[in-house]
Amino acid sequence: MTRPSSAPPLPLSSVGSEGLYMVNGPPSFTESTAFQRDSGKNCKAVAFSKDGSLFAWCNGEKVNIVNVTSAELLRSFDLPKAVCLEFSPKNNVLATWQAYTTAKDGTAGVPNLQLHEVKTGKCLKSFTQKKMQNWCPCWADDESICARNVNNEVHFFENNNFNTIANKLHLQKVNDFVLSPGAQPTKVAVYVPGSKGAPSFVRLYQYPNFGGPQSALANKSFFKADKVTMLWNKKATAVLVIASTEVDKTGASYYGEQTLHYIATNGESAVVQLPKNGPIYDVVWNPNSVEFCAVYGFMPAKATVFNLKCDPVFDFGTGPRNAAYYSPHGHILVLAGFGNLRGQMEVWDVKNYKLISKPVASDSTYFAWCPDGEHIVTATCAPRLRVSNGYKIWHYTGSLLHSYEVPLTEEMWQVSWQPCLDGVFPAKAVRYQAVPSELPGAEPKPAQAYRPPALRNKPVTSSKLHEDEPPQNMKPQSGSSDKPLSKTALKNQRKHEAKKAAKQEAKADANQESTQSLASQNAPRSAVPAVTSGDPEVDKKIKNLKKKLKAIEQLKEQAAAGKQLEKNQLEKIQKETALLQELEDLELGL
Repeated sequence: MTRPSSAPPLPLSSVGSEGLYMVNGPPSFTESTAFQRDSGKNCKAVAFSKDGSLFAWCNGEKVNIVNVTSAELLRSFDLPKAVCLEFSPKNNVLATWQAYTTAKDGTAGVPNLQLHEVKTGKCLKSFTQKKMQNWCPCWADDESICARNVNNEVHFFENNNFNTIANKLHLQKVNDFVLSPGAQPTKVAVYVPGSKGAPSFVRLYQYPNFGGPQSALANKSFFKADKVTMLWNKKATAVLVIASTEVDKTGASYYGEQTLHYIATNGESAVVQLPKNGPIYDVVWNPNSVEFCAVYGFMPAKATVFNLKCDPVFDFGTGPRNAAYYSPHGHILVLAGFGNLRGQMEVWDVKNYKLISKPVASDSTYFAWCPDGEHIVTATCAPRLRVSNGYKIWHYTGSLLHSYEVPLTEEMWQVSWQPCLDGVFPAKAVRYQAVPSELPGAEPKPAQAYRPPALRNKPVTSSKLHEDEPPQNMKPQSGSSDKPLSKTALKNQRKHEAKKAAKQEAKADANQESTQSLASQNAPRSAVPAVTSGDPEVDKKIKNLKKKLKAIEQLKEQAAAGKQLEKNQLEKIQKETALLQELEDLELGL
């Protein structure tokens, strides 16, 4: 294990002369001399163990396992075609997968998913696993249970004995399952897609109680789901389910339709009400397990933190974002816009909901927090982007500490921090002052929007399609009831507030009118008669101009009193100078 005093190494794999190598973490960023670079051009499959002590990779010839600290080669397997690798949570088993192939005569191919005992190198079991999706068996954190999906059933093995199926969970057309993290007892979330008018559903069970419908801890059924993503919180008390359809039948969204559901192991369930229509880009649990953040809605997207009652706690407003990342300790949240967005990030202090920094990592295809909760890596990797491949290491206060770009002829496929178990790095107080850096953090200025020649020398007017909504705290104010209002109560409250506002407006208007009439009554009787120009046409124009200017004066008073003016009213006010000039010209006889 790496000492907590410095961040863990950062292994990189890239094609060509780059090969696979490790870089020491902050503050040195030098290539690790302990791990010998593998310059092979086929180092595509890599994996760290959960505690970060072991590292495995396939270089197109063999699968190797090394001890990260000593760089000692522990084991090699003759599996040149392995494309996926994964360690079991306690490092007892290495799972490998290669593409499934059938024999030339059409007979079944050889089993392509293999489970190897790390200590002895012995192959414990081989399975046939045709699809790459969800290829790896799932283990409980203590490895007492291992499970995999096989033809409408979830098969469970105990204590890494893969020759005997210890338990089966049978549900017609079971499509996906997720085991809960943490200590025993293990819970299982399973998804069954709907068919012939029957809804899809997600059920929660506690291993090994699978007998009959009454044995389920919770059940949530819903229509509109071609696929789901199930996310357990760290304490295994609740699951968030993102249900997606491939196509939005209304034609409103390219992404299909998504809904977000909450299911707790105590049987409670709810649909999470998202205040803005549009796709759900990302949903993440805070590691504290008591709140989660959703990024959703047509661009500019909203981001909101919800509690376990699915009530909004804090709304980050709208912005160019499609992803959210909590730090390992859960005290910092990064909202980011990657992929087809510009790479803008917002780093927030979660406890105080205060913005810390706004770094920009253009063209990023990857983001990851370092286990120390202080540093972040962003990377541009192939095949998502084949140019400007490289990675950057940031401090969350916005400082760019290290930047590496691969040579033009090379590509980089993957980058990842060495993992650590919880507690290796203690949580630190949040800083707002940017840490010192030798690198300039400034990004190149974004290209200016096109302006037609006729407008180029004129002042720029705002042409935003949407006004961004500001962040707002949604927590009930102290002194008010913590209990969320029912829909009816909320409706009545809004009605009451609207009535009250209308009354106040009417009162203000009445006061203004009475003041004006009073002023006209109090005007001295011996006032000088209006001066005329002698031309009735000009007098008429002067009268109209004075009328318009009086109306503008009234509008300005209303604006000063805090009244929200309409667009056409604001335009009237802008014409005041021109009207005054016109009046002056007429009165001077120009």
